Amino acid sequence: MASIIVLAMHGAPPNDFPRQETAEFFGLHGRMAHATGAQRQALGQRYNELHVKMRTWPRTAENDPFYAASLEMAEYLSQATGREVIVGFGEFCGPTLDEAFDQAVAKEAESIMVITPMMTRGGEHAERDIPATIERAKKRHPTIPMAYAWPFRLAEVARFLAAQIEAGT
Repeated sequence: MASIIVLAMHGAPPNDFPRQETAEFFGLHGRMAHATGAQRQALGQRYNELHVKMRTWPRTAENDPFYAASLEMAEYLSQATGREVIVGFGEFCGPTLDEAFDQAVAKEAESIMVITPMMTRGGEHAERDIPATIERAKKRHPTIPMAYAWPFRLAEVARFLAAQIEAGT
């Protein structure tokens, strides 16, 4: 098999996930940022339980339009490149980016190209989280070349956005 593309998306909580658990999840996320030691460990256990539940929640176009749009984008990207595209999510839903890399390897990818629609520098996910995931994948699969097609040239992003304005969409 040739090169496989991993489309690195952010992710969103499903809109039918229990509201109380969504609030608890985000509350724990905030509290963990300031907790240390045993308190952080205790909070982290419940946070991880909720995170797994949220990531594995069944997704549809109705309960998670972002997820559905991500899969649609992957299909268009596959058609445009002639390559298989596997979607991986940084947060809130699965598969995780780590799982997406492992799927690509299981499909015997000769190389993996990573891309994200996050267009500008300065974002935590595009600048830190995705590269960290790529480094973990390289350690797990050291014989497979992996590259990150980012950051984008801002002049090209501006031209793309201008074309969208001109098209009225």
